[in-house]
Amino acid sequence: MLDENEDFLENQFTEDDSSADENSGLFEHLNIKVDKNQEPLRIDKFLLIHRQNSSRNKISQTCRAGNVVVNGNPVKQNYRVKPGDEISVLLAHPPRENVIIPQDIPINIVYEDDDLVVVDKDPGMVVHPGFGNWDGTLVNALAFHFSKDPNYNSDLDRVGLVHRIDKDTSGLLVIAKNEYALSHLAKQFFDRKTKRLYWAFVWGNVQDDEGTVTGHIGRHPKNRMQMYTYVDGSHGKHAVTHYKVLERFRYMTWVECKLETGRTHQIRAHMKHIGHTLFNDERYEGNIIMRGVNLPKYKQFVQNVFEVLPRHALHAHTLGFIHPVTKKELYFESPMPKDMQEASERWRKYLENN
Repeated sequence: MLDENEDFLENQFTEDDSSADENSGLFEHLNIKVDKNQEPLRIDKFLLIHRQNSSRNKISQTCRAGNVVVNGNPVKQNYRVKPGDEISVLLAHPPRENVIIPQDIPINIVYEDDDLVVVDKDPGMVVHPGFGNWDGTLVNALAFHFSKDPNYNSDLDRVGLVHRIDKDTSGLLVIAKNEYALSHLAKQFFDRKTKRLYWAFVWGNVQDDEGTVTGHIGRHPKNRMQMYTYVDGSHGKHAVTHYKVLERFRYMTWVECKLETGRTHQIRAHMKHIGHTLFNDERYEGNIIMRGVNLPKYKQFVQNVFEVLPRHALHAHTLGFIHPVTKKELYFESPMPKDMQEASERWRKYLENN
């Protein structure tokens, strides 16, 4: 999955060859009825689109174990799915119970038709249920919204979630309403054909007006809550971020970021790598005063801005893609959220007076 947060959800395909000879005692982790409009596609690629948090190697291992079943029969990874096929993935361990409860939570829907929804997510809202956040998420809100549509497939996995952004990142997301739209949109993300720009406030005065950060993104060697940039490519996954300065605030810079790849915390890790951690990004130590002057007045000013913008300053500003059915290009822009707007206005006033 390609996004500022890349690897979507947790691995659900695991290596388990103990049941290679028979399917007794296995648990069904996935069941898909292939859409009538689906073009022939290798099943390992098909499952990678529907479970992009996994890897082709793990999917192949599951096929070799005889645990990928089509129309009741185990298939190899080169099997080509056809319209109407019923696909099941069977594993030796039971799936985690995770019933999505529809909840009447306000969300900002900027576009909707029979196939998809585009949402402008507020900061602070978790996208999907998970450990510690089983309700109150965007998925819970969408489940409620879709429950009013008699034509919606309530069995669609994760309420058609195609990609995600962090809890404290605001901005645009697209959600599929049927399997065909989900597959088509996921493929666009996978092939890097979507048009997305992010706005970020970063610490410091970025030297160049435009630039590119290249370096593998992987887990930090010491702090497992952070991602880290490995310039030598020794760990992680290849990642490229292009940035452009939009406005300078002397000790902080407003930049526009375009992702050539999509890795977990890519913008946050890449900007920290070049010495410009996101403003008020607690996980990456951006919630301390990293630039400026050693004056009580300045320190108090920054603390006041932190209160106005109580999260990392990152916003998914644009989203463009090809509609899976009409084949027309759709393009959306989300204005700067109030907290980032207020923070920028305070910086401008501070610079005028100091």
